[in-house]
Amino acid sequence: QTQLVESGGGLVQAGGSLKLSCVASGRNVGGYAMGWFRQTPGKERNFVAAITWNGQITYYADSVKGRFTISRDNAKNTVFLQMNNLKPEDTARYSCAIRRVSHYSDSEADFVSWGQGTQVTVSS
Repeated sequence: QTQLVESGGGLVQAGGSLKLSCVASGRNVGGYAMGWFRQTPGKERNFVAAITWNGQITYYADSVKGRFTISRDNAKNTVFLQMNNLKPEDTARYSCAIRRVSHYSDSEADFVSWGQGTQVTVSS
């Protein structure tokens, strides 16, 4: 069973930056695709970004393209989400997730383990 723990969330002003981290334990995640999703209260969880097992291919939701960057360090079992030029509409709880295969997906149903999430709040 893979456990994922996110960190790096917080309160930031619009236009600011945050870098989220997700550390995995219980399994070496080097062979598996990973992703970030976000959710606000009362709404469904939405795809943010995904990355293949080796980090060579990344995929983003249109709403964050050009502002967010997903990356990974397999030696440290960690995936990152660099968020720049944050907007109030980026406010949400951000969770990382892992697949059992190497190629990426933007579908929540394709991910098998999830972290508890870290809250990001962007003030205007």
